Amino acid sequence: MSEPDRETVVVDRGGSGAGMIVGIIVVLALLAIGYLVFFNGDGSGGGTVDLDVPAVSVDVTPDGQ
Repeated sequence: MSEPDRETVVVDRGGSGAGMIVGIIVVLALLAIGYLVFFNGDGSGGGTVDLDVPAVSVDVTPDGQ
């Protein structure tokens, strides 16, 4: 009894390149968003805000309680 002939076929579907490009774009976008959120994009790391608040005076009379 003889063995049947067998043939191996390798198929290259070629779709992995597009997935890598999309993955790299997503990673770069996440890094940019993280930089803007955590460092405010200006490198100072924090700051102060000066506000001018007008003085308020209230006349209060005790009601005897």
